[in-house]
Amino acid sequence: MKEQQNQNMKQSPSIEYRFQRLPKDLYLGLRASVGWKHLSDRQVDAAINGCKAMVTAWDTETGEVVGMGRLVGDELVIMNIQDLIVRPDYHGHGIGSMLIKYLKEKAAEILEPGEELMFTLMCAKGRERFYEKNGFIARPTPDLGPGMIMYLHEEDGTS
Repeated sequence: MKEQQNQNMKQSPSIEYRFQRLPKDLYLGLRASVGWKHLSDRQVDAAINGCKAMVTAWDTETGEVVGMGRLVGDELVIMNIQDLIVRPDYHGHGIGSMLIKYLKEKAAEILEPGEELMFTLMCAKGRERFYEKNGFIARPTPDLGPGMIMYLHEEDGTS
């Protein structure tokens, strides 16, 4: 999956896309590059090993990983994009859109005729236009309520 990205007047890196699970240090490095919170070792293991697929983007000139995205879900009713990350110094080259394209194809490949899969994500504030450009719809809509979130901590598991 080698793609050459083209963007007006910007020198575009040559990017190779691979379906592979990253080692912990590279996964954490990508998260840190966009300022996301640090995870425990257990959380990192669960994220890497518990996802249905992980697609990565590699700069072929430097050999560095510059982006990634994970698929989580039950595979037939709902699949979620998690951790869609492109290093800030690689923004603007279409890498995020290509990661979405490969994740979308992977999620849809097991569907049979007549089946519909809900393909979702939680959008970071300020990134709505990017995801809309890639086919997602913002909620709420006249037919769909808003997305909801709750963070749980260890003490929430006690009765």
